[in-house]
Amino acid sequence: MPVIMGTAGHIDHGKTTLVKALTGIDCDRLAEEKKRGITIELGFAFMDLPPAPGGKAPARLGIVDVPGHERFIKNMVAGAAGIDFVLLVIAADEGVMPQTREHLEICSLLGIKTGLVALTKADMVEPDWLDMVREEVAEYLQGGFLEGAPIIPVSAHTGRGLDELKSELARLAAGFAPHRRGDLFRLPIDRVFTMKGHGTVVTGTLVSGKIRVGEDVTVYPSGLASKVRSLQNHGAQEDEADAGTRTAVNLAGLEVEQVERGDVLARPGTLFPSLSWDVELTCLASSPRSIKHRKEVHFHHGAREVMARVYLLEGETLEPGQTAVCRVRFTEPMAGVYGDRVVARSFSPLRTIAGGRILNPLPHRVKRFSDAVGLLHSLGAAEPETVVLAQLSLAGPAGLGFAQLCVATSLESKALEKALQVMGGRQEAFLVDREERLYVSGQVVRELSDGLLTHLAEFHTREPMKAGVTRGALASGWGRGLAPKLFHLVVEGLLRRGDIEAEAEALRLPGHRVSLASDAAGLREKILAAYEAGGETPPNLKDVLAPLGVAFKEAAPVFAVLLDEGRLVKVKEEMYFARAPLCAVIDRTRAFFADHEEMTPQDFREVSRLSRKYAIPLLEYFDKERITVRMGDNRRLRKR
Repeated sequence: MPVIMGTAGHIDHGKTTLVKALTGIDCDRLAEEKKRGITIELGFAFMDLPPAPGGKAPARLGIVDVPGHERFIKNMVAGAAGIDFVLLVIAADEGVMPQTREHLEICSLLGIKTGLVALTKADMVEPDWLDMVREEVAEYLQGGFLEGAPIIPVSAHTGRGLDELKSELARLAAGFAPHRRGDLFRLPIDRVFTMKGHGTVVTGTLVSGKIRVGEDVTVYPSGLASKVRSLQNHGAQEDEADAGTRTAVNLAGLEVEQVERGDVLARPGTLFPSLSWDVELTCLASSPRSIKHRKEVHFHHGAREVMARVYLLEGETLEPGQTAVCRVRFTEPMAGVYGDRVVARSFSPLRTIAGGRILNPLPHRVKRFSDAVGLLHSLGAAEPETVVLAQLSLAGPAGLGFAQLCVATSLESKALEKALQVMGGRQEAFLVDREERLYVSGQVVRELSDGLLTHLAEFHTREPMKAGVTRGALASGWGRGLAPKLFHLVVEGLLRRGDIEAEAEALRLPGHRVSLASDAAGLREKILAAYEAGGETPPNLKDVLAPLGVAFKEAAPVFAVLLDEGRLVKVKEEMYFARAPLCAVIDRTRAFFADHEEMTPQDFREVSRLSRKYAIPLLEYFDKERITVRMGDNRRLRKR
């Protein structure tokens, strides 16, 4: 398993000199670095380690050398983001200094758990002084992740301690087994340059997944597409690069100006840039002041630094030493994954004040002091199903696709599929769309189901004389904004359980029947009697309602019931026929076609014995009901 070591320490404590002594590689490549004698940019080297005790040795140790000057902390963070363990470099003639402390705090915030200490310039101090510095450093490291770590005096000039340091590095690296995802290729870009004859080249520590020459890739957050033209690992050409390696990628079709430090290289459709994240943030105990709600900070993730504002979700201040969930909003999109480490630095004084990890890189709306904040807290759990369920619950009815869940949970694809399968069996998660692989939480489905039942109950109370609500009306009304397949899933689930019933296109609650109050029932009988008395020449609507002293708005529910029952038939607006007389006209029309191919309007008037007032609307009604088909001005019987 490839292992990456990073340096850390105060300016001029000899980090770059020590790396050169260990590897023979000078990490200061810039002319300005040579001139000023300080490291400005990240440097990279490698070394083949001696066999560790037991004969076990890693293939190769990659090294990231970081600048120590306080002005270049952002470069230090960019380099430290991808390392597995740290070599803390402290000059024996100076001891612990400001950037020693800040670098160590940054490493802690980035989740680095182990490392060792090199006391450089050991040849420049007396033995008693060296012993005193060792004690001072050991005392300083107590309570931190380097407590008890080896402290090795070294001299890059005399070679003192270098063999011991190499042996300790071999032991540490051989016993190190970093967990890296194998299915999500991500390369945070910490350097961009152009090579003559090759074009744009980017470098970075491959934090997860693997990549091969010829594969399609995307630069995030810009979304620019490219292809891997070639790969290198410490100058050697490779066909494939694995997680944990320092990798140089030659990108096809992109200009060097289109890519910048902080961009992330990944496969198409696997990352989802956002302008805000939900983050678990810890304010350093050493911070000179608390973090206030809406505080502006320098925000670091991977190799990118952006301006951001911190919105506390549970209070007005985050005191030194405290941890809380918050929303961080950026000035430009960021592409992260659940669990990624982040660092925040204040403006004045410019120093590291907080750090933590991403809880939700695809945040949905979370109100301050709401129940959703509790869901964010549950995202700190290690159980995969708990994390999946919390993310689906936060997503609500919009749900999350499988690729989004891979980012929102940081689970390997197979582990995620297994978790979703188990949760599906318990109805904690539902697959809404098989093609899109879209999932919603069981709680969302239950809440929507309860909402639909409540909506139908209210509809029946409001419209007692209607059989139910059509699917179309329900989808465009109550279900407006829901994905069609989610609406279908909710409705079909209620139908299967018998919680609702379907009659033709209408959906209703079980047991709901159209019933009329006594006064409405009397009105129904009078309206029906008027149309039955009119026979094949029914009365005008106004002539029916005027003697009854009601307006059509009041009588509309009664007409709806008569139409649903089939006792009346609506031929056109305000023209109704009783069922039996209309059927008699239809029968005579069909009988005419037994001996004739076509029927003229005059033929129909003779057959129906109706005036033009009724004949024309009836012919148009027959066409609409597919009894006849119009051919010019004439009709033919539609063959069934």
